[in-house]
Amino acid sequence: MVQGICELLPVSSSAHVIMAEKLLGLDPTAPEMTMLLVMLHTGTMFAVIAYFWQSWRATYFASATDFRRNGLQVVLATAATGIVGLALLQLIKGLFAHSSPAFEIEHLFGNPAIMSAGLATTGLLILFSARRGALPGAELSNRTAAWIGAVQGLCLPFRGLSRSGATISAGLGLGVARRRAEEFSFALAVVLTPAVIAREAYRLYETPATASALHGGGGLWPLLMPSLLGMVFSFGAGLLALRWLSGWLEHDRWHLFGLYCLAASVVVFVAG
Repeated sequence: MVQGICELLPVSSSAHVIMAEKLLGLDPTAPEMTMLLVMLHTGTMFAVIAYFWQSWRATYFASATDFRRNGLQVVLATAATGIVGLALLQLIKGLFAHSSPAFEIEHLFGNPAIMSAGLATTGLLILFSARRGALPGAELSNRTAAWIGAVQGLCLPFRGLSRSGATISAGLGLGVARRRAEEFSFALAVVLTPAVIAREAYRLYETPATASALHGGGGLWPLLMPSLLGMVFSFGAGLLALRWLSGWLEHDRWHLFGLYCLAASVVVFVAG
């Protein structure tokens, strides 16, 4: 439920999920938690598709011309995400781990102080964009799409820096209409999420505990069953979160998410 709500609201799911795991006394690096993370991302991805499908049909699939134009914008934004995100990851790896192959970004950015800084940054971005979002919005251009993708790339390594908060804020700040900025942000999420799922699934496969389960008598069912339940709850919570997000965007309450992020950054810093 925490993942389903916080993944789709602009409040950083990673910061909230990590804090929830710590409060529940769970180890985020354990194989069962990695399996759970894979299934939770799957649940929220299906929630996004279910919620936006009718809207995307009218926007992205109305005609062949619309499909080519909007598809190109998604490709441009995703390419910008990959370029910025991978370059930033390599830069961080070189600065903090001397390019060690054993280094994983989670070792650095699971730090509560850094998560707190990410939440505060998200809050400030939302508050800034809320002022621009009150103005009449324009259509999305290829250049604007690329900028939004680059902002998404900046979010990849940093726990606490909300992907949806940053990309929607970027769209509003660049003058894109509210509904269009929201639709485009989550279209990018559907493209990006399978790569996240594949990465986490590979990490799970590489763990010794998973290999032991595969070759032992127990199999993966004890890991899979609780995660399937988590996926169902993340799907349901995600649908509710998207209704909440759309309502606040349309009724000039976007800034309240920014205030929440600033308050949450203080809580995470103190609790961490």
